[in-house]
Parts: sequence; structure tokens; C-alpha cells
Amino acid sequence: MPRWDAEAAVVGLGAWGAAALWRLAVRGVDVLGFERRTPGHALGSSHGGPHMFRLACAEHPGLVPLAVRSRELWTELDGARGDRVFQPCGGLSIGPEAGPVAGGALRAAHAHGLKVRTFTANALRMQYPRHTGVPGHHTGVWDPGAGLVHAERAVRSMVAQARDAGARLYPDTRVLQAEVVTGGVHLRTPQRLVKVRHLVVAAGSWLPAALSGLPLATVRAPFTRFRPIEPDGSFDLEVFPAFRRELDDARVLWGSGEEGGYGVRLGLEDLRLTPKPLDPEDTDRSVTPDDWQDVARLLPAKVPGLQSPPSRITVSTRTRTPDGLPLLGAVGDDTRILLATGAGSHGPAHAPGAGEAVADLVRGERPGTAVEFLSPGRFG
Repeated sequence: MPRWDAEAAVVGLGAWGAAALWRLAVRGVDVLGFERRTPGHALGSSHGGPHMFRLACAEHPGLVPLAVRSRELWTELDGARGDRVFQPCGGLSIGPEAGPVAGGALRAAHAHGLKVRTFTANALRMQYPRHTGVPGHHTGVWDPGAGLVHAERAVRSMVAQARDAGARLYPDTRVLQAEVVTGGVHLRTPQRLVKVRHLVVAAGSWLPAALSGLPLATVRAPFTRFRPIEPDGSFDLEVFPAFRRELDDARVLWGSGEEGGYGVRLGLEDLRLTPKPLDPEDTDRSVTPDDWQDVARLLPAKVPGLQSPPSRITVSTRTRTPDGLPLLGAVGDDTRILLATGAGSHGPAHAPGAGEAVADLVRGERPGTAVEFLSPGRFG
């Protein structure tokens, strides 16, 4: 009979890995956490500033229960540590009523009975005058439960909570190999062999290189900050809240107002194009004009009143799946190894709910929120 070092190990302590470690530890599971750098480092998907959190998840109605539970756990985390990880501010989704952004938010809200408010294009311009050029056939959906998640702060806070609950941490430790054995998994690090019954792989941007059998890609994700031309408060977060805005050419402009004196945060998604691939092993995050010029060109017509070029640019990474949804679950029927990695903006925002689902699966329980639609098996 082999001697196990722990019941479970989590490899990768970004947002989802830190959440899994936290929820496993508070459930009394003997768990180890491995991170190749220091938790909260600047090279993963949690870097770049706050991430928008939404209850009315446009990408898939199944994400709503995960978001609801995540918001409860963000509140619990903030109450326990006072770190102000979650910042309520509400959020806007703007676009055609049948489109993926505003339409998707409405469909999610209707499916789960969320209370949202809708605006006509004219009413939207009146309520949020910094959003200009909104076509008459677009609508606005106000999600009062939305907000911002301060991801790097959240990672550090969840790891600290996990440690306080008994998790054993191994920062600056790279896992070189994982081997499935009878009854568990063997992990090899440069220092030792570690034997656990369950392995949670939450390697984020490093996952595509580790799992060649899944259609994953690691891509660049630039985040830009623009300062207002006039410091009149019209871009403060209270009056220019977090938003996602579908443009007529199908691109999505997203952002949030000023908080902390760092400027207005803006970004641009174009799902028709393949983002630039990024090797997570390359620590060079140099900024190029391609990282911000497309956003800057939109400012005069869509969000006037901001200075260009941007005042601050950071380059993060993102794991991209073909359908834009995260991965959560076992590969096949073997629950000794579970994958847990966010995709797009879901990663930091929905991490606590995902971490709790991981804890359920490790304990052999049915997750409290349905996550079958996120199974890696959906890609065959």
C-alpha cells in the first residue's frame, strides 16, 4: 500500500487554482499547492488589473449559477480578510437585442430570473452620456449584481485563506511530470516525488503546452488605461461603470471607469480574428502599437473625452478555447486528474464557484452548481 503525501494537490495557483486550494482546504481536505512562481505574479491570466464580474453571463446561461455562488464567496472572502477583492459597481451590456452581448445577457437573465434593467439607445445615451455613437437598434442591459474583481489581490487572499485552513504551499516549485498510478497520481518536482490521490491541474496559460490533446491556445491580452482630458468626474466608476459593448462590425469594446486614479480601463475583442499567440515561458511582455492603436482609434466616436495614447498598458495572457468557455472536470471518466482553467474574462470572475465545484468533485460529491457543460470532454 503506497504512502500518500496528501489527499490532493493543486498545480498552478492563479485565480482558479488558488480558489480550488482555498475551497479544498476549508472543507478539511489535506491539500498541497504548487506554483512555479510566487502566487499573484505578473505573468499569468490574473495580471492586468480588475476584471469585470457579471451575473447575467452572456456567453452561456449555465454560467449564471456559478457566478451567483462566486459572488457569495467573494463577499465571504472580503469579510474574512478585509482585502476588498470584489468591488460592486453594476455593469452594462450594450448591443443588438438579438446579439451575443446584450442579447446574451437578457437570455441569461430570463433563464435564471435575474433582475436586470433595459435601456433603449436614446435612454442609454441620456443615462450614460460618455457612451456615444450607440445605434438606434441597440439596447442596454443593466446588471446590478455586476462589479470588478481585483484578480491579483484575490489570488493572494485565497492562497492566504487556504494556508490558514491547513493547505501546504510550495511556491517557486515547478512540477515536471505527473504520472497516473493505481489509486492516485505521482508528481515529480526538481526536489522530490510527491504522491497524492487527486491532482487538480490549474496551469492556466501553461496548460496548452502541457495537454496537446485539447484545442487550447495561449494568446496575448493587452489591457490599456486612458486618462480623461478634463478631470470632471464624468469617467468615475460610479457614472461610467464596467461594460461590454458590441459594435456594428461585431467587435466588442469593454472597460470600466476610473478607480484608484489609474485612468479608464479599455480593451477590444475581435472574435473573428485569431489573437496573437504568446509563449508563457517568454517573460518579455513588451508593448507594441498593435496592443493599443485599434482601441485608441475608437475613442473619438465611441468614448470621447479621453487622452490618446494610453497612460498605461499591461500585457497579460489568456487561455482560449474554441467556444470561449472554461474547462472544469475530468478528462474522460478518471477523476484522479481534474482540469480547472478559466477562459476569457470568466477566469478571475468565477474562480470561487469553480473552486468549490472542484472541491466537490475531489470529494466524490455532485457539485452544488452544474458544471457538466464545462467538461473537457465536450471537445471529444
